[in-house]
Amino acid sequence: MKNLLLLISYLITSTLYASQAIPEVVLAIHGGTADHEEIPLSLEKEVIEGLTESLKAGYRALEKTGSSLDAVEASVKSLEDNPLFNAGKGAVFTSQGKNEMDAAIMEGKSKKAGAVASTTVIKNPIAAARAVMEKTRHVLLVGAGADQFAKDNRLEIVPAKYFFTQRRWKEWKKSQEKKNQNTQSSLPTPWNRHFSLGTVGSVALDSQNNLAAATSTGGLTNKMHGRVGDSPIIGAGTFADNETAAISCTGVGEYFIRYGVAREISTLIKYKNFNVATAADVLIQETLKPEKVEGAAIVLDKKGNLAFSYHAEGLPRGYVTKDGMAHLFIFDKEVVRSLK
Repeated sequence: MKNLLLLISYLITSTLYASQAIPEVVLAIHGGTADHEEIPLSLEKEVIEGLTESLKAGYRALEKTGSSLDAVEASVKSLEDNPLFNAGKGAVFTSQGKNEMDAAIMEGKSKKAGAVASTTVIKNPIAAARAVMEKTRHVLLVGAGADQFAKDNRLEIVPAKYFFTQRRWKEWKKSQEKKNQNTQSSLPTPWNRHFSLGTVGSVALDSQNNLAAATSTGGLTNKMHGRVGDSPIIGAGTFADNETAAISCTGVGEYFIRYGVAREISTLIKYKNFNVATAADVLIQETLKPEKVEGAAIVLDKKGNLAFSYHAEGLPRGYVTKDGMAHLFIFDKEVVRSLK
């Protein structure tokens, strides 16, 4: 009876939130949580164009190879190459004024996964994560070891200055000033918007009914050297299982790790028979929101049903349905385009 009441409570309260299952989706992406200060009106069009290019890259890969794994890698690569997003070229700065990036990729058929963390010279960390999955017996490589692995496998290596952008540098300077003004503690409140979140991610379902998920991030602005968030932690920020769903998360990584958010969403689908919208809302709206934690998850199940759940001012995002129609969102605006 207690479990039944809990289930009823979850189902009732989740309907209070905006998440709705969207059918016939083959690919979806997110560009990290954001507010109007981070994405002013003057940048909205550029962000939409960046999301569009990401969806195009992923959808083309899906049509060309028929692989959900290729699709999520291609769409995330596109976002890593775009300085507007907190991944790759647009990565934020650590407390030392440097860039350290994390990424993970996972496929749902065999549950193979690969990840890298605290990389500094790999142009596309998501490519390195896939190489870890396919070329080693490991799941996660970090720091200098991850960088050397990428070099040994002839992935594209760039000088550290490649990741420098004025926009992120200004954010870092601002966070440094706020840190210096705090005389009681040198530690920022984890969900403070001035310690910019932002992560990019993708989920896909191919014609063979294989799911895949990928996530990439520069982490938190002003994070400690060596800090690793949830993005490269399988089951926290990234997860895929053909029996349930592909999931990519963004937000305050420490909380996503503690609650095992991505895996918990999958577990609710598998063992409680929750739909994607309800499962996502249980974790994002009912578990993390009371902690005053900003975050989001995109969830795509084995039948092509998609849900976005987020606790934030906005979540730049988009998805493509089977007919090739792309739907893009930024704050309360929607743009619909054909990718055919």
